[in-house]
Amino acid sequence: MAETRKLSVEKALNKIRADETPKSRSERHDEKMDELDEEIKRMRAQRLRLERHQRKRD
Repeated sequence: MAETRKLSVEKALNKIRADETPKSRSERHDEKMDELDEEIKRMRAQRLRLERHQRKRD
């Protein structure tokens, strides 16, 4: 069997925390704006599909 390296709890937590760099307020804002832009694109595409479907029925 391969040996597994054991880390102390403190070292493990420090390693995890180092990977999670805190984001600035503007970075969080930018991410939220990107999410909302994607949602808007999705809703517009859905509206266009619905409008095309309604035109076909009429």
